[in-house]
Amino acid sequence: MQFIQPSDHQRFFSTHLQDWILYHVRQEATSLEFGIICWSLWRTRNDRVFAGKITTSAAFIQRVRAWINVVQNALDKDRLIHQPSLPIRTEVEISWKPPPPEWVTLNSDGSVHTNSGHAAAGGLIRDHTGRCLAAYAINLGNCSITRAELRGAVEGLQLAWDTGFRRVRVELDSLCAVQLLGNLGEPDHHQAAIIQRFKELLTHQWEVVVSHIFREGNKCADHLASRGHLLAPGYHSIPCSDPILCNFIMYDCQGLSEPRLVLNEG
Repeated sequence: MQFIQPSDHQRFFSTHLQDWILYHVRQEATSLEFGIICWSLWRTRNDRVFAGKITTSAAFIQRVRAWINVVQNALDKDRLIHQPSLPIRTEVEISWKPPPPEWVTLNSDGSVHTNSGHAAAGGLIRDHTGRCLAAYAINLGNCSITRAELRGAVEGLQLAWDTGFRRVRVELDSLCAVQLLGNLGEPDHHQAAIIQRFKELLTHQWEVVVSHIFREGNKCADHLASRGHLLAPGYHSIPCSDPILCNFIMYDCQGLSEPRLVLNEG
């Protein structure tokens, strides 16, 4: 049992007594052990002075460990009894849902590699039968995940307008991006320029609805965003007949789902 770290040796053996005690009782990670060791030392001293009982160092350490376990278990049970009730989650099946007739759905996603910071985005447009009408992937270089999500949505919405669709559902698995686009952002937000571009697209004569989708229902867009990392910098149109993309689209068209724990409302 190592209570004193090598880096603390000087402090432990040279600090004034009152400061020494205060320092160790305030250390959250070791305050319990410190208190039990001090109490055990005092008890061992009294046993020797008043009862002539001698305790070996091995027996002392064993006693300290036993008391630490007893007290820690008692504290854990107390926290369990008095902790606030945890949110209730229910397992639900998540799958992609096609839009109503005369509407199309734009699913987009962003991706950032944690180590390198390299970003990409991608998405696709589908009709009420699940048929792919257009798909794209973008190599964005280095940027934040929020910007990647927003760029994917804006480029996809521009594609939808240019292709002639006038009733578009936009589905993103980034709740942050959905909220930014829904509120159209604050003027001084660091992503204000791209949010403004989205706002300008909404002024066209068409119907656009933005909503959040869980990532389990956004697999096609996730695949296209991941593909963006492998492409040359910039925007790329992806054929709807692409074999790998077709596998993801078929998965969605068959209504296949994945379970997810969802927080109960109310």
